[in-house]
Amino acid sequence: MKRVAIGIDIGGTNTVLGVVDENGDVLVKDSISTPTHGDVGKYVASLSESINELIDSVHKLNADAEVMGIGIGAPNGNYYKGTIEQAANLAFKGVVPLVDLLKENFPHLKALALTNDANAAAMGEMIYGGAKGMKNFVMITLGTGLGSGIVVNGDLVYGHDGFAGEVGHTTVIPHGRVCGCGGAGHLEAYCSAPGIKRTVFELLTKYNGGSELTKYSFDELDSKKVFEAAEKGDKVALEAFEITGELLGQGLGDTVCHLSPEAIFLFGGPTAAGDLIFKPTKESMERHVLPIFRNKVEILPSKLKAGSAAIVGASALVWKELEKE
Repeated sequence: MKRVAIGIDIGGTNTVLGVVDENGDVLVKDSISTPTHGDVGKYVASLSESINELIDSVHKLNADAEVMGIGIGAPNGNYYKGTIEQAANLAFKGVVPLVDLLKENFPHLKALALTNDANAAAMGEMIYGGAKGMKNFVMITLGTGLGSGIVVNGDLVYGHDGFAGEVGHTTVIPHGRVCGCGGAGHLEAYCSAPGIKRTVFELLTKYNGGSELTKYSFDELDSKKVFEAAEKGDKVALEAFEITGELLGQGLGDTVCHLSPEAIFLFGGPTAAGDLIFKPTKESMERHVLPIFRNKVEILPSKLKAGSAAIVGASALVWKELEKE
């Protein structure tokens, strides 16, 4: 018998899902549109149909495969209640009891769990990636936002309401940039992919140009183009990464003082810049922590495969749930 789990990642535009084995390999996958109509019933019906098609596909590959459960990563996912709550980038309003709705269609499965996407990534890192064997670590996801998953004593930290672990919404610059959440000076406003872009445009104003990045409009520029310019020695691009690393290290220094993790993993598009982001982040973090924490915490790149990380991370929730039985 080959045990497998289904991983689902719900994004604002698309929902990706796949069947993952115990080694973290994606056997089959699919994608459906995350609807803009906001009709939860129609969405669950469409999602359930896709899940059943995946189950049929994996049984054709291996007749002995047993689907153990479904793990879901979603914006504002509440693990305790199995709900998506007030997700700004989804059309579903209010509180969506997604786990209960899917249980009606898949009552035979042994595990069905939901959490936010960064927590799912942390679980994936622990089950399949670089955090194997670690009981205390932090996962930081750098993308459109800055998400985080915190693992203490081998368990994800959810807090009393299911929403603990928002490192991206800690304040690094009081009264600073407006964050997507409406707050001011949050880590996410500076160290996410859009945050790096905002830093570049501030520097272009400071230096009155003087960079190849002036040829891009705000909508055209992304962190990949900033990295490419930095590789060529562009001073604005290089300084943008220095500023990003300085502030990210400051935020992670606070995190280290709170949690004393063994390691912090960075995942997402901006991490492709390698030492341009890792080096200043590490140096800044060491300056901002108490002496008792210095040179104890590694900052490491995630070992999850970028193309399938969301699916794999979500599927890892299933194995964690089965451990509790």
